Amino acid sequence: MKKIGLLFILISAFAFGQQSALEQKINSIIKNKKATVGVSVLGFEDGFQYGKNAGKKLPMQSVFKFHIAAAVLDYVDQGKLSLDQKIHLDKTNLLEDTWSPLRDKYPQGNVEVPLREILEYTVAKSDNNGCDIMLKLLGGTQNVQKFMDAKGVKGFQIKFNEAEMHKDRNAQYQNYSTPASATDVLKKFYDGKLLSKKSMDYLMKVMLSTSTGTNKLIEQLPQNTPAARKTGSSGKNDAGLTGAENEIAIVTLPNGKHYAIAVFVSNSTETDVVNCKMISDISKSVWDYFNK
Repeated sequence: MKKIGLLFILISAFAFGQQSALEQKINSIIKNKKATVGVSVLGFEDGFQYGKNAGKKLPMQSVFKFHIAAAVLDYVDQGKLSLDQKIHLDKTNLLEDTWSPLRDKYPQGNVEVPLREILEYTVAKSDNNGCDIMLKLLGGTQNVQKFMDAKGVKGFQIKFNEAEMHKDRNAQYQNYSTPASATDVLKKFYDGKLLSKKSMDYLMKVMLSTSTGTNKLIEQLPQNTPAARKTGSSGKNDAGLTGAENEIAIVTLPNGKHYAIAVFVSNSTETDVVNCKMISDISKSVWDYFNK
């Protein structure tokens, strides 16, 4: 028994030392940066947890498109919506002054596309018009909130759509998540507590195909590392302030295990390059921790 007790103490001390090293590394990355940086990491199989400002309510920007897509797929699971149903695109829902690869694909509008195409553009390419089309189908942001509340997701709030955030930059602060909430909802998603198996597998596949933000969480990970992710970015206001530069992801390790990571950079006066590099460096530090 004494040997087992000593072994447990040694393992615990080693694990604590490793976590302290991760803490020191992340502290060095964000040191002297003019920004609020929130980090949450959750090991799925081993229960590892790490947080830095993980309980702070920070603006999500397009990270909320994960939550919206999940709410849409819940409606699909209930039979209220179908991924094959046709959505009419025209000038009223393909707004000009916003990020929209969907509009770029159908510049003239006047076309019917399946809901699945809109969802895939919204999540994988972060399409703002697609986002608001889906919110309209759901009956507004309040129904995304109700869905997340019902699933026990804490530290999350959604009040405004993309068009409303474009009109008032301060609206982004009403669409918030804590970093801890972001990793918690990803774990619930992975564990099948949000959606049916079919819908979960589908959304996971879409997130694995995400093409935005390649200079953030995945930049320094080994090529072709599976990362089911969602990015978010506010851009700068006239005073040079970045409200949000974010990313959340479920990362698969070489040993087949997984972790969720959320990095939110908020109210930053650093350059876009510096903001994204912080996310990239933090992600690499977490990867190195899990691969020690």
